[in-house]
Amino acid sequence: MTLHDVALDDKFDLAKERIFLSGAQAVIRMLLMQRECDRRAGLNTAGFVSGYRGSPLGGLDMQLWKAKKQLAQADIVFQP
Repeated sequence: MTLHDVALDDKFDLAKERIFLSGAQAVIRMLLMQRECDRRAGLNTAGFVSGYRGSPLGGLDMQLWKAKKQLAQADIVFQP
């Protein structure tokens, strides 16, 4: 069995293939992946996510706040 170096901070690093994340973090990674796919296709896109605090999406809003730096680098805005 081969051991792999995996860290919790890898979840939003698109160069990493083996990651550990929650469902809400997977939604954020999907946003980042879509932005990267668009860039590779020659498209200059951005993203906008809206919602409200305490929404029933299991803490998605909290995860979006925590990923603010990574989202900003990908031109994705979260507006609660």
